[in-house]
Amino acid sequence: MLRNKKGFTLIELLIVVVIIGILAAIAIPKFANTKSKAYVASMKADLRNLVAAEEAFFADSTAYVGVTDCVPATGTGYNCSAGVHVTATADGGLGWIATATHDAVAGMTCTIKVGSKATLTTENEGEPICVAAP
Repeated sequence: MLRNKKGFTLIELLIVVVIIGILAAIAIPKFANTKSKAYVASMKADLRNLVAAEEAFFADSTAYVGVTDCVPATGTGYNCSAGVHVTATADGGLGWIATATHDAVAGMTCTIKVGSKATLTTENEGEPICVAAP
């Protein structure tokens, strides 16, 4: 009597599962940081959008406007992304500074400075700088 063997043995299946587990253990940590990078990118994008809104407002009224938690003091048409909180302090027509945080990224703050609020040390005017709190 001849037997026609079809399929995989238990050992072969266990070896495949172990190999997939090893590959997953290597790959998952590499992609774990992706979400936080995306959140930081959205904070930076919101700060760059704020630069455009502030400069457009300045062109009309020769003054910068303050922003409290993504709500401008006057109608600049500026809106934040979901989960992002932006606060800007204006210095009249001389400059402004803004900070952005995100609900999903604890301890990370992005800052942007324009005009008299910009320092001449390590920051470029109008460039978002993100730092993690110690």
